Amino acid sequence: MEAVQTSFDDLGRPLSDVTFCVVDLETTGGSAKAGSKITEVGAVKVRGGEVLGEFQTLVNPDENIPAFITVLTGITDAMLIDKPRIAEVLPSFLEFARGTVLVAHNAPFDTGFLKHNSRELGIPWPRFEVLDTAVLARRTLLRDEVPNVKLATLARVFHATTTPNHRALSDARATVDVLHALFERLGPLGVTTLEEVSTFTARVTPAQRKKRHLAEHLPQAPGVYLFRDARDDVLYVGMSRNLRSRVHTYFTESETRSRMGEMVMLARRVEGIVCATTLEAQVRELRLIARHRPPYNRRSKFPDRLSWLKLTREPWPRLSVVKRILDDDADYIGPFGSRTSADDALAALHDTFRIRQCTPRLAKRSRRHACALAELGHCLSPCDGSVEPETYADEVLRVQRAMTADPVELVDAISRRMRDLADHERFEDAARWRDRLTALLRAVVRTQRLAELTAVAELVAAAPHADGWEIHVLRHGRLAAAGVMPHGTHPAGWVDALLATAESIDAGYGPIPAATAEETECLLRWLDTPGVRVVRGSWVAPLASGARHLERLTALATRAKATTLTS
Repeated sequence: MEAVQTSFDDLGRPLSDVTFCVVDLETTGGSAKAGSKITEVGAVKVRGGEVLGEFQTLVNPDENIPAFITVLTGITDAMLIDKPRIAEVLPSFLEFARGTVLVAHNAPFDTGFLKHNSRELGIPWPRFEVLDTAVLARRTLLRDEVPNVKLATLARVFHATTTPNHRALSDARATVDVLHALFERLGPLGVTTLEEVSTFTARVTPAQRKKRHLAEHLPQAPGVYLFRDARDDVLYVGMSRNLRSRVHTYFTESETRSRMGEMVMLARRVEGIVCATTLEAQVRELRLIARHRPPYNRRSKFPDRLSWLKLTREPWPRLSVVKRILDDDADYIGPFGSRTSADDALAALHDTFRIRQCTPRLAKRSRRHACALAELGHCLSPCDGSVEPETYADEVLRVQRAMTADPVELVDAISRRMRDLADHERFEDAARWRDRLTALLRAVVRTQRLAELTAVAELVAAAPHADGWEIHVLRHGRLAAAGVMPHGTHPAGWVDALLATAESIDAGYGPIPAATAEETECLLRWLDTPGVRVVRGSWVAPLASGARHLERLTALATRAKATTLTS
């Protein structure tokens, strides 16, 4: 930050007296260093809640805009042909922003592009103070208030007067509303100056430091720690490779999460559970969070928000979004992190296949009236008996194949739809179908990945350890036992002894019969770690799966990630 007078710095600058320049950029990609260019600059200058001026211009990048960026922003090559280059735009913007505090949502992205172009053009970069509304929101809001800190989410929650739409000025206007809403949240907390906002990280107080003794009894070993309050209720669960060192950090300046400071003040003791390996500690952490639902663990806030997409087993099967997996021999994919993602995947399947969308259970010989979807040719209409069971069963088989094997038919169909929409410049509609396809593919791949391990009755694997080998027993995707085999030990007898004490686990039913999806995915990540060796058993990945299709969409999304974070 720029130097200021000592007396003024001591007092702090009231937020109402500070002039902010809220800026947003649109670009051809996510990295200026990788060659991406600026295509639009939008900025709003505000002070004391009043708009002092606005700055907006398209920028000719002297290169073609990638198709996915055009789909995202609506900015086309034709729109930029006669627009000024960045060499003309940047000096004008810097003059507009002179003497202000720069504000951006995901500020490193926007300031990174501006600084990069300043260096390229030989223009001195002013020593702007920078405020990031994404960081400020992350430190101010709770997870039960907002699922994420994307601009679109915050604008909706705070009822912004402008809806973000991937255009620079609109997004900058929305960011202004978000900034003011965040300032209103900080006021009751005593944060009223720019200096206080810039350092709003819940610094450790002397009272917190006095609680360092809570960590003294913990060993320097891997394990799980539980902060408990005066009633011995669990406040927070965490894991570490070194229990004592990790818990000590909660009483030092290295802990900057605001809610952790509040949690530490409520804590009366810290319980430590030593684990044989780091993997065991990770799994125990997941299980303890699920059991206790501690108020200061974000991941425990909404455990019931997970959804599954189900293909029912009945005379005329249908698709349904459900919260639980039943022992009904149905096909399930998921879990989805939100109902919205599940609905997107459902829409992708319904648009591609003519399976019924009505919810009543139909008899084999149904004589109901056909619905509008049947009249439009979007449903085979088993309700009025106009389709043979064999024909409908073939359609169900196509749906099942897309959900559980290779969704190539669905991918091809939706890809054609997206191209057609883009050709007609219906970019928002094309992006919507891209999101639906992505939601489905992620669920398909996640389910297939889980099934790789949950279908295995028993797997014993080992990884190098400082004291020998760490050995884990996995049964149906659940950690059944863990231990460290010392150097020089005969492996067969040691493994037999570990197996004898391992947890007995039934096969169960569904994609995750014996554990949570998080636990099984944690085990899969460990199995994929270099150096891990399979001692007994095996597991394989199917050749025909959704992974190859998702990779293409993921590559596209990665390039657009930085732009998406600002929306």
